[in-house]
Amino acid sequence: MSETTDPQDGAVDAAPESPGRPRTRLLLLLAAVVLLLDLGTKLLVVATIERGENIRLLGGAVYLTHARNTGAAFSFAEGFTVVFTLIAAVVAVVIVRTARRLFSTAWAVTLGLVLGGAVGNLIDRVFRDPGFLRGGVVDFVSVFAPDGEVYPIFNVADSAIVCGGVLGVVLALRGIEFDGTRASGTRAVRDRGAASD
Repeated sequence: MSETTDPQDGAVDAAPESPGRPRTRLLLLLAAVVLLLDLGTKLLVVATIERGENIRLLGGAVYLTHARNTGAAFSFAEGFTVVFTLIAAVVAVVIVRTARRLFSTAWAVTLGLVLGGAVGNLIDRVFRDPGFLRGGVVDFVSVFAPDGEVYPIFNVADSAIVCGGVLGVVLALRGIEFDGTRASGTRAVRDRGAASD
């Protein structure tokens, strides 16, 4: 990091660091890991657990329950499968296009989680019954009770999307940009607060 000296007061200010290389590889690698985990677990569930069957684990804290979801994550808004399929496709395209200007490691992790999850569920919607763009997503994790009685049944892709979404909100609230810098508005507010102390 280079330093500059203010000629008026002799203070040394840190010059901004160079952003380095885009974090595209990290984003795509994490998305691929999420996608492989999601597809692998779904294939295992379909091959070994009958629909409606519940396997009790960890003293009933978790149940493996083979279910199909035609709604959004966590079975929200079932009946809009085609809409969610198109939304997932658009999200995936936007994230891939954004990757070229992504220099923040935290944002790369965030978008990698969302991309992997979106593509994982998108594959189900395209290739599974009842048909193209209307396929039911394989869900299998039910917590605290079988059949989603306490909390909606979900899968690896849903978890990745939610974790990525929460992390994205945290980064946005902290004013962290895709290039790794903080938003000027956030910096200005912080500077004003420091000056008033």
